[in-house]
Amino acid sequence: MGRYVIMGVAGSGKSSIGAALADALGGEYVDGDDLHPPSNIAKMSRGEPLNDDDRWPWLDLVGQRLGAPADGDLLIGCSALKRSYRDRIRAAVGGPVVFLHLTGERAVIEDRMAAREGHFMPTSLLDSQFAALEPPGADEAAIAVDIDQPPQGIVAEFVRRIGARHD
Repeated sequence: MGRYVIMGVAGSGKSSIGAALADALGGEYVDGDDLHPPSNIAKMSRGEPLNDDDRWPWLDLVGQRLGAPADGDLLIGCSALKRSYRDRIRAAVGGPVVFLHLTGERAVIEDRMAAREGHFMPTSLLDSQFAALEPPGADEAAIAVDIDQPPQGIVAEFVRRIGARHD
C-alpha cells in the first residue's frame, strides 16, 4: 500500500493525472484542492498568492488524509512546491510518502491553464508558483515525469517507475 502526492505547479495536470494513475494502480485519488479552506480559495480567486501561514493548515489536512487508513494505494493532488511543505506533509502522515512530480515548461503549463474552465487558480499566479518551486532533492522519495506527452504516457511512466521501486 503506497502513499503518493501528485505534485507540481498549478496547471501541470495533478487532478487528471492523479485520477488516471489511481485507476491504473487500483487506488484512490483525492484532490487536495478540495481540502483548502474557503479563505484560501477566495484569496486565490482574487489573484492573490497564498503565503505559508495560509498553507500550513491545508498541508496538515493533506497529510492527515494521506495518513488515514486506506484499503490500497492513496494518491492526493497537492502542489507541494517547497521542501518545507513536503516535510510538513511527511510529518503529518507519520510514514513514507512518495512525491510524484509533474514537471514541464512554463509555456506548456500556461497553455493548459488557459484551456481549463471553472478553476479558481488564474494564470496570473503561475509566476509565483514557479518562483516557489523547489524540486524534490535526491534525498527525497520522488519520481519526476515531464508532462509534454499524452496523459496515458505520463501515467504509464509513473506506473513503470513505481513498479521499479518495488522490485
